[in-house]
Amino acid sequence: MEEEDQRKVTDLVIELVRRLLSQQNPQNPQSPNLNSPHFSQSLRYALRILSSRLTPSIAPDADAIAESIKRRLATQGNSSDALTFADLYTKFASKNGPGSVNNKWAVLYLLKIVSEDRKTAKNGMDSSVFLPNLGLNDDGVGNDLRPLNGKESREKNWKNGVLLVSKDPENLREISFREFRNVVKDENEVTEEVLVRDVLYACQGIDGKYVKFDSNLDGYALSDLVKVPRGTRIIVRKLCELGWLFRKVKGYISESMDRFPAEDVGTVGQAFCAALQDELSEYYKLLAVLEAQSMNPIPLVSENASSGNYLSLRRLSVWFAEPMVKMRLMAVLVDKCKVLRGGAMAGAIHLHAQHGDPLVHDFMRRLLRRVCSPLFEMVRSWVLEGELEDIFAEFFIVGQPVKAESLWREGYRLHAGMLPSFISQSLAQRILRTGKSINFLRVCCDDRGWADATTESAAAAGTTTRRGGLGYGETDALESLVMEAAKRIDKHLLDVIYKRYKFKEHCLAIKRYLLLGQGDFVQYLMDIVGPELSEPANTISSFKLAGLLESAIRSSNAQYDDPDILDRLRVKMMPHGTGDRGWDVFSLEYDARVPLDTVFTESVMTRYLRIFNFLWKLRRVEHALIGAWKTMKPNCITSHAFTKLQRAVKMQLLSTLRRCQVLWDEMNHFVTNLQYYIMFEVLEVSWSNFSNEMEVAKDLDDLLAAHEKYLHSIVEKSLLGERSQTLYKSLFVLFDLILRFRSHADRLYEGIYELQARTVESSVNFRENKSRRQAKDKSSESGSWVNEGRKALTQRASEFLQNMGQDLDAVASEYKSLLEGFLAQLPVQQHIDLKFLLFRLDFTEFYSRQHPTV
Repeated sequence: MEEEDQRKVTDLVIELVRRLLSQQNPQNPQSPNLNSPHFSQSLRYALRILSSRLTPSIAPDADAIAESIKRRLATQGNSSDALTFADLYTKFASKNGPGSVNNKWAVLYLLKIVSEDRKTAKNGMDSSVFLPNLGLNDDGVGNDLRPLNGKESREKNWKNGVLLVSKDPENLREISFREFRNVVKDENEVTEEVLVRDVLYACQGIDGKYVKFDSNLDGYALSDLVKVPRGTRIIVRKLCELGWLFRKVKGYISESMDRFPAEDVGTVGQAFCAALQDELSEYYKLLAVLEAQSMNPIPLVSENASSGNYLSLRRLSVWFAEPMVKMRLMAVLVDKCKVLRGGAMAGAIHLHAQHGDPLVHDFMRRLLRRVCSPLFEMVRSWVLEGELEDIFAEFFIVGQPVKAESLWREGYRLHAGMLPSFISQSLAQRILRTGKSINFLRVCCDDRGWADATTESAAAAGTTTRRGGLGYGETDALESLVMEAAKRIDKHLLDVIYKRYKFKEHCLAIKRYLLLGQGDFVQYLMDIVGPELSEPANTISSFKLAGLLESAIRSSNAQYDDPDILDRLRVKMMPHGTGDRGWDVFSLEYDARVPLDTVFTESVMTRYLRIFNFLWKLRRVEHALIGAWKTMKPNCITSHAFTKLQRAVKMQLLSTLRRCQVLWDEMNHFVTNLQYYIMFEVLEVSWSNFSNEMEVAKDLDDLLAAHEKYLHSIVEKSLLGERSQTLYKSLFVLFDLILRFRSHADRLYEGIYELQARTVESSVNFRENKSRRQAKDKSSESGSWVNEGRKALTQRASEFLQNMGQDLDAVASEYKSLLEGFLAQLPVQQHIDLKFLLFRLDFTEFYSRQHPTV
C-alpha cells in the first residue's frame, strides 16, 4: 500500500514539473521531453524540496499562524484581503472528516513562507534558479499556467506564490553553530546542567557545589570565584529566591511544631503548619520531576530541541512561575502570623484571600479551609453543645468561673482580639448568646430540653451536628445554623423562665410587696409595726418583726398568694447608728433564688431596697397625717366646756386650731398628690410598659434589658436618680417636717383635751376633788397644768395656746419655704414626668400666683 501511495505522489510531482516547464516556452505549449536532462534536473530538484526534513522553529499552532497572516495583511493596508482571508480560514478550519486536510497548520505555514519569498523575489532576487511560478487565475484555479515576468509580477503585486529554497552546499550554518558552542564553553567555567542542579538544591534549602547560601546577602548566590556571564548570575539569583522563601516557610513550620504544646501556637497554628506542609509536599513533587529532567543534557540551538525533555535555566524560570507566587504568599503569611494565634491568625490570613488572581484565591481558600477547621469546630461545639473547647485560648469567646447568679452576665464574653474578620460582630454576639443560653439552662435551670432544640436547629439549617460539618467559605451556612439554634434555644429558655420558674409572678410579687402595691397589706403592716418602729433601733427584735409581718400577711389578701412567693418575703434590718429609730432601719427583702437571681441580682435588689425605703417613708408620712386627722376629727371647739372660758382665750384657741387645720390641709394635699404620682404615674405606667416588653422579648437579654429599663424608669421618675439628688434631699426634709408637725398636732390636742377636762373639773367642788387632782398632778409630766382656780386655768391655757401657735407658725413658715424650694426645682428636672408632678401639685396655680418664680 505504501509503494502505491509513493508512486501516486511521484506521478503528481512529474505532472507538476511538466506543467511548470511548459510555462517557460509559451510559443511551444507541447509537453516537454520527459527524457531531457533539463526535465530530469528539475524533477530531482522538486523531489529534494518535498523530501526536505527542515522544520520551522515555531510551535505548530494553526490559529496563531492564521492570526499572524491576518494581522500582517491588515498592517499592510489590505483590510479587505484580511477579511477575505479570515472568512476563508474559518471555512478551511471547519472542514473535518474524510477528504479534508489533516495538517492545516503546515498548509498555512507554507502559504506564509511563499508570501514572504515573493517579497524577497520582488526586491530583486534572481528567480531563474528556482522553479517557475504556478500561475493562478482570478477564481483561484490553476488552469491558466501563463508565466509572469518581473514587470508583470510587480504590477500584480506578487499575488502568485514563489517557494524559495536556499541551498547551503558548504554547511555554513553548522560551522556557525560550532563556533558559537566554542565561545560558550570559553565564557562559562560551569555548564548550565550543573547550575540547574545547584538551583534545584538551593530551592530545597540545600547548598549546592557552586550555589550556596550567603548570610551577608541573606540568600543563595553563585560564588564570585565562579566564571559565568553576568546574565547567568542574575537569573540564578532570581531563581534562588524560591529557596530563600522555602527556608523561611520551612523554618517557621519546624519552630512551631517543636514548641506546639505551648499556648502561643495552639490548634489553629498547628493546622496552619499542617496546611503549609501539604503545600510543601506538592512543591517536593514538582522538584522531583524537575530533578529527573535536569539529568538530560541541554541540546545546542542547531539540534532539534523544541520538544526535548531537558531543563535549562530559562525553562526553570517558567516552571518556577507558579511555585514562586505560592511560596511568596506563604512567606508573607508566615511573617504575619509569627505573633498571632487562634482567631486573630485566621483573620489575618483571611485578609490575604481577598485577591483578584484566581490562582491566589484558590490557593488561599484551600489553605484557609485547613487553618479555620479548629475554629469552626469550636463554634459548632459552642453553638450546639454549649462546650467551650478552647485549651489554648484561641476562641473569640472567653469563659471564667463565676457564681451561678453571675453566669449570664459575667460568665462569658467576647474577646475582640480573637474575632476573625470573616465573622461579623452581630453574628459573634448571636454565637455568644446561643452557647451562653445552653450553659444557663444546664447549670442554672437544671434543664436538658436544649438538646432537642439544637438537633432541630441543625436539621432546619441543613447542616449536621457531627464534627467537621462547617468550614471556611460556609459563612452563610454558619449564620443559618446560629440563627436557627438561637431562635429555638432562646424560646426554650424563656419558656422555662416563664412557666417553670414563674418569672412574671415573682415580678408582680416584688411590685406588690417591695413597691407597696398591696394596699391592705401595707396599711395593716404599718399599723401593727408602728409602735415597735418608734422605739430605738438597737432595742427592736427582728424575730418579733418577722412575726408581725406574718400577721399582716394572714390578715390581708396576701394570704391567698402562692406559698413559695410568701416564703421569699422577709424582714431586713439595715445597719443603724446611735439615735436611729426602727422606722429608719426597717425594710422588706425578697429572696430571688437561682435562676431568678440572674435578673434580680444583688445590685438590682439594692435599688429595689432604695425604692422601698422611699415609698415606706412616703407611706409613713401619709400614715402620720391620717393619724393626725383621727386626732383632729372630734370637733372639740363646739364643746360646752369652752363656753365658760374667757373670750380672748376662746378666740386664741379657735385661731390655733384653724392654723393647725390649714397646715394639715396643705401637707395632706402635697402628700396625697405626690403619692398618687408615684403609685400611678410612675409604678403602674412602668409596670404596664414592662409587661408589654416581657411579651415581646425574644431572649434573656431582651428580658434583662426590659427589666433594667423598668427599674431605671422607677428610679428616675421617683427622684432617686443621680440628677435628682438635690430634689430628693429637699423632699426628705419636707417629710421630716411633716412628721414633726404630727408631733406638734398631737401635743396640741392632748393639751386641749386636758384643758377641757380641767375646765369641767373646775366647776365641781374643789374639796371633793382635791385628792383626785393631787394624785393626777403627781402623775403628770413636768410643766403640766395645775388647777389653781379659774383664773390660773385661763392663764395657763393662754400660755399653752400661745406657745403652740408659735410652734405651728414656725412649722408653717419652714414648710412654706421648703415647699417653694421644692416646686422651684421641678421645672428644671430633665425627666418630663416630673413636670407633670408640678402640674398636679399646683393645679389651681395657687403657688405660682403667690410666687411667680414657681
